Amino acid sequence: MESHPTLLFLLLLVSSNLLTFYLFSSSSSSSVTTSSPPPRSISSLPQEYFTFTSPQPLPFGHNPNLDSSFLHPPIGLPCLLFPSLLSSFLSYPINSSCPDDELLAQKLLLKGCEPLPRRRCRPPAPSDPSPPLPLPLSLWSTPPDNSIHWSAYSCKSFSCLVDRKYSNSFDDCKDCFDLAGREKHRWVTPSTNPLDFTIDDVLAAAKPPGSIRIGLDIGGGSGTFAVRMRERNVTVVATTVNLNGPFSNFIAARGIVPLYMSISQRLPFFDNTLDVVHSMHVLSNWIPTTLLHFIVFDVYRVLRPGGLFWLDHFFFVEGQMDEYVSLFESVGFGKVRWEVGRKLDRGPELKEMYISALLEKPLKNSW
Repeated sequence: MESHPTLLFLLLLVSSNLLTFYLFSSSSSSSVTTSSPPPRSISSLPQEYFTFTSPQPLPFGHNPNLDSSFLHPPIGLPCLLFPSLLSSFLSYPINSSCPDDELLAQKLLLKGCEPLPRRRCRPPAPSDPSPPLPLPLSLWSTPPDNSIHWSAYSCKSFSCLVDRKYSNSFDDCKDCFDLAGREKHRWVTPSTNPLDFTIDDVLAAAKPPGSIRIGLDIGGGSGTFAVRMRERNVTVVATTVNLNGPFSNFIAARGIVPLYMSISQRLPFFDNTLDVVHSMHVLSNWIPTTLLHFIVFDVYRVLRPGGLFWLDHFFFVEGQMDEYVSLFESVGFGKVRWEVGRKLDRGPELKEMYISALLEKPLKNSW
C-alpha cells in the first residue's frame, strides 16, 4: 500500500467522508448537540486543501520513529463543517501574498478549525515597521503604531486602544493597552480583597522556594502577568487571540512569547512539565461545563507534580457554586488557597460570584 501514495490518499479521502457522515448524521445517546453535516462536499474545496492534507511520502522511506513512510499534515476536524470559510481561506496565489484575511482566519479558529491548515503565501505585514525595543525597555513600552498591520481592528492606533477604556462599548480587555494605568499595579500591589492574590504571595507558596521557573498564562491579555513574572526570573508564555485588537503583536513587542490559540485547543506542552499555570477571567462560566472539565484536566496534565494552578477570579453565579466546586475537586488538586467572594460591579441582585484559588498538583501519587 505504501508504494501507492495516490491510492492511499483516495482511500483515506473516502474514509474521511464516511467518518464525517457517521459522526454528524448518526444519533447520539449523549446530551451533546451534534452539528449538521457540511453543506458542501469536501471535493469542492480548493486544490490547496488536498495538496496540504494528502499523505506526504517521506524522502527516505519508512521511518521507524514514526512507524510510517508518510507524514499526514493535520487540520482540525471542525474545519470541514465550514467549507465556505475554509475554501476562502485556502484560495490564494501560491508563492505570493496572502489575502488580508485575519478576521476570516480567526473566525475559523474560534469555530474550532484548529489547527488551521498551513498556507504557501506571505501574510500581510506593516510596510515600514520600526525595529523592536531591547529588553528590559520593551517590557513597559508601547510599540509604535507602524509596527502593526491594523486592517482587522476598529482602532488604527494604540492611542485609540488606550482610549477604549472610556467607551461604553464592549471590547475584550478594554484597558489592557494602557501600560501606565491599571496594568502597572496588577498582581503586584497588595489588596485588602482576599480574592486578589499577588505574584509574590504565589511564588512564596511554592515548595521548595524558587521552584517556579516556567509557566503559562491562559488568556494573557496584553502580557502584563508574563512581564511581571519575567521581572522575577520566571519565564511565562501567554495564550491569546486578537479580539478587535493586536494582542499577539503587542505581547511579542513587549518581549513575551504569545501563543495564538483558542481555549478549546489542547495545551501544546508535554505532560508534567510546567511549574505554574495562571488564568484570569478567561476560565469562567461562559465555557460549557463539560469542556471546562477537559480544560482543567489538561492544566493538571501539563503541570509537574507539585506545580501550581492559579485560578484567578473565576466568574459564576451563586446557584452554580456546588457544580463548580465539585468540578475542581474531581480533578485531584490540593487546595493551597481557596477564596470565594461576591462580584458586585453589576449589582448584588445578580448574585454573581468569584473564586480565586491556588491549587497544587500532588507532589506524590499525582497519577
